[in-house]
Amino acid sequence: MIALAWRNLWRRPHRTILTLLAIAFACLVMVFLLSLQVGTYASIKESSLGLFDGYAQIQKPGYLRDPNIRKSFPHTGEMVRSLEAITGISTVAARAQSYALLSKGSHSLAAMIVGVQPGAERRVSRITAMMRSGHYLRNPKAAEIVLGDALARNLGVSVGSRVTLLGMGRDGSVAADILNVVGVFSSGIKDIDRQLAEMPLLRFQTDFAMLGKVNLLVLSGDSLGSVNGALPAIQRLLKPKGLVVLDWQKLEPGVKGMIELDARTSLLWYAALVIVAVAILLNTIFMSVLERTRELGVLLALGMRPAAAGRMVWLEILMLLAMGIVLGMGLGAATDSWFAVHGLNLPGAQGVFSRWGISGLMYTKLTVFSLFTGPAVLAVCTALAGVFPFLHVSRLKPVAAMRAP
Repeated sequence: MIALAWRNLWRRPHRTILTLLAIAFACLVMVFLLSLQVGTYASIKESSLGLFDGYAQIQKPGYLRDPNIRKSFPHTGEMVRSLEAITGISTVAARAQSYALLSKGSHSLAAMIVGVQPGAERRVSRITAMMRSGHYLRNPKAAEIVLGDALARNLGVSVGSRVTLLGMGRDGSVAADILNVVGVFSSGIKDIDRQLAEMPLLRFQTDFAMLGKVNLLVLSGDSLGSVNGALPAIQRLLKPKGLVVLDWQKLEPGVKGMIELDARTSLLWYAALVIVAVAILLNTIFMSVLERTRELGVLLALGMRPAAAGRMVWLEILMLLAMGIVLGMGLGAATDSWFAVHGLNLPGAQGVFSRWGISGLMYTKLTVFSLFTGPAVLAVCTALAGVFPFLHVSRLKPVAAMRAP
């Protein structure tokens, strides 16, 4: 039966080759687009989280919704060591933050003041490497501050200037200090560059009467996946302490929503592609069946059962499908390997992706999911659609089939 089905396929080699190429092209497109989506989503998540938020954060319950400076907890070396001992977590950076006024002469602006640990912050945030002028914080106790470039411009200050900080401490007291501007950063994201200022954590705790407490711990690791894998262990560690750990979906709900919307929209394109590919394949098989109606009638008259004839046609479909899918997956993997290194530059992409701090150059990421999902769906749909030619052949009557034109 296999030999007979194989011979039938190559009776019309041009038609078979064109059908194989159509199936391979459909698989190539699905593998490439899925890999591009996976790579783009990974870049957006890694870039947006690595800019400032980190891959996960530890906070008091409700702090994300209402970031009140009083929602704080003790920052102890024991807790940090316990967290860094969990597989997947490489850095734990403490932060304390509050809104305050920054003043220079007659200019006063509200800003988000974040107290950071300069050494640990370099491993969880890319802002430390985005200094447009000056340098990042160095001394953990010095009267230093770094500002976003829009905030510095609006205040009329530059590196070497001194600004006055005025806010409210954790205990309701006045928080006041005079700080030297040692650096100005540019993240490329307007909200951050217009509002954010960072100062050493120890000095922040002194100015805002934090008494050694912090508002959140930022977690980082080798990858977002490794940190996500460590979340259950972190939750078990934090439960007795009355703290919660927030993953990337809670920290960046906008990114999560964008990815979900794009993924659902893409399903329409994939569905259309599968329908076209299945239609092309079935058309080829039906053409072949119609051309061989008299021959099939002879086979039935000689004793071949109608179901066996139907299975022969179905086997032809599966052979075409297997060859086309293998070819398409190979071409798709090769294409993805190229763009994973060189990237794909689409006009206008820079403007879309700049809000997440990434360039317009998109890279594919070949995974088991992106390589097999599209071809597997195509294979299942085509195999199911093969029921129609099977039923057509299995219903043929020998005499009527042999008299067919």
